[in-house]
Amino acid sequence: MRAVIDVVLPVFAIILTGYLAGRRGLLGPASSEALNRFVYWLALPVLLFHALAKVRPEEIFNAPFLAAWLGGVAAVGLGAALMALLLLRRSTEEASLFAMAAAFGNTGYMGIPLAAAAFGPQAALPAAIATVFGSAALIAAVTVGVELGLTAHGRPFRHVAADVALALAKNPLIGASALGIAWSALGLPVWAPLDRFCGILGAAAGPCALVAIGLFLVGKPVAADPLETAAMVAFKLLVQPLVTAWLALAVFDVEPLWAAVAILQAALPTGANAFVLAQRYGVYVDRVSAATLVSTVAAVLTLSVLFALPGWQGP
Repeated sequence: MRAVIDVVLPVFAIILTGYLAGRRGLLGPASSEALNRFVYWLALPVLLFHALAKVRPEEIFNAPFLAAWLGGVAAVGLGAALMALLLLRRSTEEASLFAMAAAFGNTGYMGIPLAAAAFGPQAALPAAIATVFGSAALIAAVTVGVELGLTAHGRPFRHVAADVALALAKNPLIGASALGIAWSALGLPVWAPLDRFCGILGAAAGPCALVAIGLFLVGKPVAADPLETAAMVAFKLLVQPLVTAWLALAVFDVEPLWAAVAILQAALPTGANAFVLAQRYGVYVDRVSAATLVSTVAAVLTLSVLFALPGWQGP
C-alpha cells in the first residue's frame, strides 16, 4: 500500500497541478499543445532510445515474459478496437485510440518505480523491458490504425499503404526505438555525455505529458462520454491484468519475479502517451484524456486491492 501511495498519488497530483495552472492562465492558451509537441518530438524519443541502447540484447528477449506481456496487450487492444468499431460505431482512427487508452499503461513513469518499490531493484529490468516493447508495439499499431482511418477514404490501397509507410518512417517514437535496438545489437557504448544528455531530456517526458493532460482538461467535461470512458477504464484496470496473469501463470510459466512485474504493469492506469498521440492527430482527445485521468484515480483502489490479495507480496 505504501508503494501505491508513494507513486500513484504524485502522478495524479501532477495532472492536478497542470489543471490548476491552466485554470489560473499561468502558461498561456497554447501551452498544452506546445508541451505535447516537446514530448512527442524530443523527450519521449530520447527516452525510448536511451532505454533500449543501454540494455544488452540477451537481456531484452525473455521469450516467456514477452509472450505473456505482449499477448495481454494484443488481446486487450484488439478486443477494445473491435468493441469500438462494432458496438460503439467509432471510426477506424477513433477505435485505434480507444484501444490504446484501453491497453497502454503508464509503465514508464509509474510502473518502473512502483515495481522497484514493491519487489526490489531487480524488478526494474523487466519493468523497463515491458515499457519499451509495449510502447513500441502499441505506438506502431495505433499509428497504422489512425493513419489508415485518416487517409483511406475512397483512395486506392497502394496510395494508403504508401502514406502509412511514410508516416511510420517519419514517426520519431518508432525511429528512436529502432535506433536504440540497433545501437544495442551493435554493442556500441552509450558514452557519458550522451548518457547524461538522454537522461536529462528523457526525464522530462513524463511530467510534461501529465501537466499537458491537466491543461487540456480545463473547461472540458471529465468524461465527455461516461460509457466509453468506463469501458476503456474497465479494459485497462480489470481485463488486462486478468488476461496477463492467465498468460504469465497458466500458459507461458513465466518465472515468479517477472510474472509479478508483468501483472503489475498490466494493472496500471492509462499512460499519458496515449493522450500525446491523440492530441498529435487531433482525434478522440477528450475521451482519451478522460480515460487517463479516471483510470489514474481508480488505480489507487485497484492497485491497493491487487497488493492486498493473499500471497501477493512479491515473489
